[in-house]
Amino acid sequence: MTESMTQAAAPAAELKKRLFANANFRWLVGGGALSMLGDQFTLIALPWLVLKLTGDPLSLGLVLAIVGLPRAIFILVGGAIVDRYSPKRVLFATKLLNGGLIGALALLVWSGSVELWMVYALSLAIGLVTAFSYPAGSAILPRTVPAEMLQPANGALMGLRQLSVLIGPLMAGLLIASFGDAPAVSQPHLERTQGLGLAFAFDAASFFISAWTLSRVQLSASGEQGTTHAAAQSVLDAVREAMATMWRDVELRSLCLYFAAIGFFVGGPIQVALPVLANSQLPDGAASLGFLLGGHGVGALLGMAVAGLRPNWRLKTLGLTVLAIDAVAGLVFLPFGQISATWQGVALLAPLGALGGFVQVAVFTWMQQRVPPAMLGRAMSVFMFIFMGLAPLAAAAAGAALRVLTPAGLFMSSGIALLMIVALGLSLTPIRRIRDRSAAAA
Repeated sequence: MTESMTQAAAPAAELKKRLFANANFRWLVGGGALSMLGDQFTLIALPWLVLKLTGDPLSLGLVLAIVGLPRAIFILVGGAIVDRYSPKRVLFATKLLNGGLIGALALLVWSGSVELWMVYALSLAIGLVTAFSYPAGSAILPRTVPAEMLQPANGALMGLRQLSVLIGPLMAGLLIASFGDAPAVSQPHLERTQGLGLAFAFDAASFFISAWTLSRVQLSASGEQGTTHAAAQSVLDAVREAMATMWRDVELRSLCLYFAAIGFFVGGPIQVALPVLANSQLPDGAASLGFLLGGHGVGALLGMAVAGLRPNWRLKTLGLTVLAIDAVAGLVFLPFGQISATWQGVALLAPLGALGGFVQVAVFTWMQQRVPPAMLGRAMSVFMFIFMGLAPLAAAAAGAALRVLTPAGLFMSSGIALLMIVALGLSLTPIRRIRDRSAAAA
């Protein structure tokens, strides 16, 4: 390990103390944590509602697609709007809109008047609003806390998001089950749905409360207002400018293309091959899958916490750290398909999740510092678009591959591909030279 990895714990502890003494961060993280928890309630309640209404998996798939497609299509536009009007203004507006939309869904469910077409319409609106809230949420933090606190702040927020993913579904399930036996509403197919209404109501309330806490946050002068240049451009011109600027930045371009390739070969096996493997090779089926995903999630939470507490831990450079961790992922994938017990999978996935969580915080922070503030909303939307666009392609490719490969064969093939991508990244790109520092705008 290098000097940065052996740095004393005292400065990191002092930095963490200063971070939580920052009133802006406390308001932002308090409301954000509640909103992230509320999101998990809707993620559980919405599929359950659709199945209550129809009992049709195809309808469920359509609802999820209706949420995801406008988010993926309009997220680049959302980034341009964030840069024009400031992340705080856009995020505040999206919180109020989401609170109103999900609150309307809660009232419809509670009254028993909800119908499938209403769920489709509200899902479309929610997906469209999140296309603006995602880049706004990614761009606001660098304008809220000092630069030296950015990585610990990202670690705290991402760690809270991961924690909400772990505990939110459990809380939502308990709420829905506890109030599911309330008096039935008028429609027979909507019996025992009061718990669903409460779950949606909790999420709606979380948006309104987090909007209030956001109003207490004071951004830097440049963060409160959009740029004059962005306001003078059309939205499409603003998006093109951001993409051209990112492309000219060789290190940023290389890292985006690299993560697109890595994400393709990691996302497919995790989304598709892991459930198939759990069903065919592990004794407890769905329970085993839950333990595997839970182990990976807990590992990611720990990795994010470490990234926040030890922001200077590196293998010489940030780029070399990323390459080394992805090489470990490739080595883990090689034997993963041979597991025959749940504990073996958890033993492999938990440390892999920790390494991935650590990298996620570090790279996210690097990008926030690298990109000029006036372009941050658009840049983060491009980065998120890469993963949102690739996720369904990776899943489809993995599903097709499993027609000719076993899960073990797919994991091994993906592991070999990851190792090859790392080797190419190390030898042919400037990724290994990427360091933690603010760079001048390209």
